[in-house]
Amino acid sequence: MKNSYMNSAIPFVGMALASTVAATAANAEVVAERNGKPNVVIIYADDMGYADLSCYGETRWKTKNLDNLAENGVQFTDFYSASPISSPSRAGLLTGRYPARMGIQGVFFPESYTGMPQSEVTIAEMLREQGYKTSIVGKWHLGHRERFLPLQQGFDEYFGIPYSNDMTAQVYMRGNEVEQFHIDQNLMIQTYTKEATGFIRRNAGRPFFLYMAHNMMHVPIHVSDRFRGKSGAGIYGDALLELDWSVGEIVRTLEELNLDKNTIIVFASDNGPWLQEGPLGGTALPLREGKSTDYEGGVRVPCIAYWKDHFTKGKNTSVACMLDWFPTIAEFCGGKLPEGVRLDGYDISKVLMGTGKRANQDYAYFKNNKNVTAYRSGDWKIELPIPAIEGNFWRPSTEARDTVLVNLREDIGETTNLYYKYPQKAKEMLAKLKKYADNFGEVPASLVQNNNHQLKYLNNERKRVIKEAQNRGIKPRKNEVQKFIIAK
Repeated sequence: MKNSYMNSAIPFVGMALASTVAATAANAEVVAERNGKPNVVIIYADDMGYADLSCYGETRWKTKNLDNLAENGVQFTDFYSASPISSPSRAGLLTGRYPARMGIQGVFFPESYTGMPQSEVTIAEMLREQGYKTSIVGKWHLGHRERFLPLQQGFDEYFGIPYSNDMTAQVYMRGNEVEQFHIDQNLMIQTYTKEATGFIRRNAGRPFFLYMAHNMMHVPIHVSDRFRGKSGAGIYGDALLELDWSVGEIVRTLEELNLDKNTIIVFASDNGPWLQEGPLGGTALPLREGKSTDYEGGVRVPCIAYWKDHFTKGKNTSVACMLDWFPTIAEFCGGKLPEGVRLDGYDISKVLMGTGKRANQDYAYFKNNKNVTAYRSGDWKIELPIPAIEGNFWRPSTEARDTVLVNLREDIGETTNLYYKYPQKAKEMLAKLKKYADNFGEVPASLVQNNNHQLKYLNNERKRVIKEAQNRGIKPRKNEVQKFIIAK
């Protein structure tokens, strides 16, 4: 794989630092000069809204560390997740493939017996073949049975919660084993940060890949005492500031070890915000809707890419998506793309370096992670009919849609249907959607089977027999008290 910049030398540190830090940093420089392989750090937030960071428009709090990365790196304005929900999004990020190709149509639960197929090739597997040390800290959510855990998917180390933090049996796992059965989620960001910086320090002398997947900002929201009340805008803002602090700690650790010039940092959210949670969820404004939808608010996410002295600086309006990171990281790190595997992402290295464009400006939306339900090409987006979305106390309902055509550059909030105003453009976009869907290939059956448990049946049976008893005039026995006979 041709990489003109991979042979460029990294300047040696002239001034010695104290004790082992100096030796470690110098060793890292030597390794970097010898093989030209940058470290890779991907920081993945959970359910963070498009507008939750101050560099994306939030005014209630200041995310200074992420803002600094955005100012000195590439801040994407039109970046998309692989899915509007968690497990499929993570599968897409790690493999460069739409989750529909793997049958990951929903999210895995503690009762799930399936996970991402072991046959899938992950970024970790690709980089480990190139001599990288690989680690994931945080949320996995691609199957918690041992055969599906990170150590069986290319990672050398794993510490974190194997699924979402609102699910039963919250545990910390290390490797393939449960290390802690009762965890304090208030300290979760602090704990993950300590684990992540520790991994960086232990591997400063060799190329490494760190995938830091936060459970925040997924409900229930937790925050340490150190950040509680700090935003002045509720616990969601407090936790977001703590997550921003965590990003800063990782950057500072890289700077301390003189690794910042040889480390690619990517920050993004797995999908849009969970609007139904109100103040416990984020915001995607001015985008329409949020998590679990194929509207912009469901899949357009904040994304920042930083590589000191390598990437361009400023906002970038190119269409790009999470699937692009696999081939892009392969290009930067000399990785080999898997043979016989159909990737859906494109190499965006030239976009990041400011030397070229993405192969196209297209993106396919999979609302249900099975069928193409919308398609973007350039500024235009065509949306197929879907049922209404029912709201709740915090979230307004969205009416059922007919076929919708929007110009996202002029109407980012998808407020105006141009289907009848521009029938030729609508016809053109529908043809593009159909062509993409027809060429996508066979979609396997869903791997995620979460509704096949007996508890719902049992609860329904309990209600049924009680109702039958009440209809027969049987009185409840709750207030009866069975007493003991006192022997004298």
